[in-house]
Amino acid sequence: MTSHARLRALGLFDARAPRYTSYPPANHFSGKVGPSDTAAWLRAVPAGARVSLYLHVPYCRRLCWFCACRTQGTTTDRPLVPYLGLLKQELALVSEHLRPDVVLSQIHLGGGTPTILPPDMIAALGAEIRAFRPWAEDFEFSVEIDPTEVDEPRLAALRAVGMNRASIGVQDFDQNVQDAIGRQQGYEATRDVVEMIRATGVKSLNMDMLYGLPHQTRERMADTVQKILSLSPDRVALYGYAHVPWMAKRQVMIPADALPDAEARLMLFDTARDLFMADDYREIGIDHYARPDDALAQAAAKGNLHRNFQGYTDDAAGVLIGVGASAISRYPQGFAQNASASARYATEISEGRLATERGHGMTGDDHLRARMIEMLMCDFGLDFAELTRRYGVGTAQLVAMTAPIRARFGEMLRADDGGLQLTDSARLIARLAAQELDAYAMPEGRHSRAL
Repeated sequence: MTSHARLRALGLFDARAPRYTSYPPANHFSGKVGPSDTAAWLRAVPAGARVSLYLHVPYCRRLCWFCACRTQGTTTDRPLVPYLGLLKQELALVSEHLRPDVVLSQIHLGGGTPTILPPDMIAALGAEIRAFRPWAEDFEFSVEIDPTEVDEPRLAALRAVGMNRASIGVQDFDQNVQDAIGRQQGYEATRDVVEMIRATGVKSLNMDMLYGLPHQTRERMADTVQKILSLSPDRVALYGYAHVPWMAKRQVMIPADALPDAEARLMLFDTARDLFMADDYREIGIDHYARPDDALAQAAAKGNLHRNFQGYTDDAAGVLIGVGASAISRYPQGFAQNASASARYATEISEGRLATERGHGMTGDDHLRARMIEMLMCDFGLDFAELTRRYGVGTAQLVAMTAPIRARFGEMLRADDGGLQLTDSARLIARLAAQELDAYAMPEGRHSRAL
């Protein structure tokens, strides 16, 4: 049986599965977690712990049709000033419960469009982050940058407040594809911004692109990848476009009949993958590529790769504090998500309350399955010895838990009493294998394509 025939027989071309940037996936969060839980979890962060900080800026000048993020449009800076004030207030509220010697190891400014902020607001926000908690000597401060909504003064302001990694969304450079997804962004404009970023002294550059968009072809995909390679990013994320119009209403603007089918999506993925590999990038997890000397590639080689809401990371911090409307925090005890509606978020924060609206408290079984799923997503295998050391679970139980994986993917993995390793098409089937460990019911059709 050919590789494609095996994948078809496994149902990959029709399957939908979570991306497993968290376990359980965020669609299983509930209102059982609230502000008091978040406060208690913040107080439980150990003295001197390294934590990550995510700040969400939900505003955009344009609302790209493909995007499923929590964003809202604005043509003026008018809503930015009060929102910046809310971020300051939330940081103060969080600070009331967090030990003073906690250290920030990674900071991520995302959106929306963080570069919608003018230089003076960037400086003000940077000052608040600096004052919030001390930064680790090896800190990483990454910022999502829209090349159509940034200039030299804003880049200089971001560099001044500590940005040392920039992330640029490309999606696709072909004009036909851009017209179909509501995002016009030329190669030349992107190249100019890359040059400006590097001129500030920022050496680490990420780029994101999508496969599975309307009107994409092998030739158009190859052209976009070659243009990305000409800009020499340190990392590239190759995400599959998730067409979920029931969740992201603006996606109804995208012509569904122009979307590639599953086998075409695989062809597009393979086209991009082959070009990145030919240019000496290393494969990271299911959808990232990195230069050999990049920290992400080194973490993957050492088995120190992790996965969170921003994708793959080398940050081992056990706590991620999310600030801003809809931001998600991760603690050892569970997940906490702020109110998604800006008005509700503003009310809670302005009245002096943490804005946690929903979340999930982790059980012992959740912790075990979460680590097993992270192993599959990062390393494509399970090490029973590590799981036994960390969670006290016996080999017999682990064998029983993984029986569905072995039954479904038997000829595509190696397995014994020490664990298992996906061997054939591992990157394509990792989400399906992880789904076999998911103890939560999945609403039919409510996840993105597994391919």
